[in-house]
Amino acid sequence: MPVLDAPRRAVAGHPQDAGREWSQGMDGTQSFLEIVLANGLADGRLRGVFHIAIGRRVTATDGTVLSTGATWRELAALLKALKFDKEWGRKMGADPDTVAPRDREKFWYHAIALARVDSAEARAEAEELAAYLRPLGWIVGPPPTPPPTRPPAPAAKVANPTDAETASPKKKPKKK
Repeated sequence: MPVLDAPRRAVAGHPQDAGREWSQGMDGTQSFLEIVLANGLADGRLRGVFHIAIGRRVTATDGTVLSTGATWRELAALLKALKFDKEWGRKMGADPDTVAPRDREKFWYHAIALARVDSAEARAEAEELAAYLRPLGWIVGPPPTPPPTRPPAPAAKVANPTDAETASPKKKPKKK
């Protein structure tokens, strides 16, 4: 018996989901990585590649959504499958000699973690890479906005600061 209150999962091609933008998911991310490799754009900009692949929206010039981002695990699997140069990962601080060749996905996951994809350097490399991708038909969206910082809690108000510094706590009288 179907659950009536359960939310319906969106399905590509379903009449109720007509007009909804669909990402190509990992296929779009894989295409992005293949273009980067084919044009030699990753060398020296690997943080930017990671930043775009994980956190930015990538579209074609006609507006087709190619990628809305990937998880670290998905990206690590794609980097392994596409046989990215492990020396690039070494530049991020990951050592390929510490993992077995069959654990290359773990190596790339570690390289992504060390790359600090949310750093200012990663954003700068991503902007540089986006300029190279535009003539190739790839439009990289703006970086994600950082979460708002919480303002510091207001200090407790004291009538006269010197009184607060000199005042000692009052002692309760002892019961007999």
